[in-house]
Amino acid sequence: MSEQEQPMQEQPMQEQPEQDLAQRYGDALLPVFGTPQKVLARGEGVHVWDTDGKQYLDLLAGIAVNALGHAHPALLSAITKQAETLGHVSNFFASAPQIELAEKLLQLAQAPAGSGVFFANSGTEANEAAFKIARRTGRPRILALRNSFHGRTMGALALTWKEAYRAPFEPLPGGVEFLDVGDEAALAEALAPGDVAAVFAEPIQGEAGVRPLSTEYLLALRRLTRDHGTLLILDEVQTGIGRTGHWFAHQALPDVQPDVMTLAKGLGGGFPIGAVISYGPAVHDLLKPGQHGTTFGGNPLASAAALAVLGTILEDDLLAHVEAVGAGFTRDVLALDHPLIEEVRGAGLLLGIGLRAPIAPQLAAAALEAGFIVNAPDATTLRIAPPLLITPAQLGTFTAALPALLEAAAPEGEN
Repeated sequence: MSEQEQPMQEQPMQEQPEQDLAQRYGDALLPVFGTPQKVLARGEGVHVWDTDGKQYLDLLAGIAVNALGHAHPALLSAITKQAETLGHVSNFFASAPQIELAEKLLQLAQAPAGSGVFFANSGTEANEAAFKIARRTGRPRILALRNSFHGRTMGALALTWKEAYRAPFEPLPGGVEFLDVGDEAALAEALAPGDVAAVFAEPIQGEAGVRPLSTEYLLALRRLTRDHGTLLILDEVQTGIGRTGHWFAHQALPDVQPDVMTLAKGLGGGFPIGAVISYGPAVHDLLKPGQHGTTFGGNPLASAAALAVLGTILEDDLLAHVEAVGAGFTRDVLALDHPLIEEVRGAGLLLGIGLRAPIAPQLAAAALEAGFIVNAPDATTLRIAPPLLITPAQLGTFTAALPALLEAAAPEGEN
């Protein structure tokens, strides 16, 4: 892929000062997200600008959402064209983009005959639907993994490990048990009674610090759930849609096709959409008419946006690009041989730089001031999840800046 031309340099925005907008934000919105780090005004490609005109290299892509970056022509064109005909029709009716998108996802998922798609609006909604599919098996128990994150609505929250998220809202839907990641013996023991409806797992635990499940454990999850008639539900909300260099992260391995897969984030390239894929006729009809639904799921605008994202990934061969660029970035970061960098985890362009000191929040703050948007999912991990079309040269500007950023973030004596 050829290097993209850099967008124009910093220029003043005709906006209110950021301080004034931040104050208005605090006065008008509920405080669930805390104080925003910046107020952003516009984006182009892999860059965004704040209301004071400062430019940033977006290495987070809205937390793995903006697969095609900002203001991509294909996405803009698809949304505009669709808005000229149908925007929303409710699910009393169908639309051609909805049907075409479902067919395309089933094809990319390599789903067998008898599979199906349910469209939602977000990852947590997709996981709510998957939770209800699991309930419909009639089995009382559901297994999830320690350090998991599946969302913040009540059902998805019941599957999420972090106590700080769960405790304020208990009692949550019951029957969920958590297993240690990688403990095959504990998994086998938990499944042995034959009363487990489903096991939920993320191929890479993004919010836990970009921590991949091992090949051996993923294979064990598939083998043991199949042996016990238990659904394997893979949450690919963060790892799907090319993020790891495969359409879906589990496709890097043979014979790990799930029974249910949940998607969102990158699917709409910034337009809200989620999806549930059920594999095969045995799962297809677990949810009966009237047992689940959504007002906006699969609306024509969201479906058109998702089709544009999938089409661009195919046309621009972004899967190979993601794999190559991610591998190159990993090599370059490790080649710095910095004493504070322990490892780089993940796959494709979902990467976590593991640190030897709990300075990730300070490092992310220093990076932001230097013009780089990154994220610290925990105290010792810096998460990198840029638009899929980012170039090696663009990523290289961050790699070159990283040693100085580490020096700025590290306490005295830890450099």
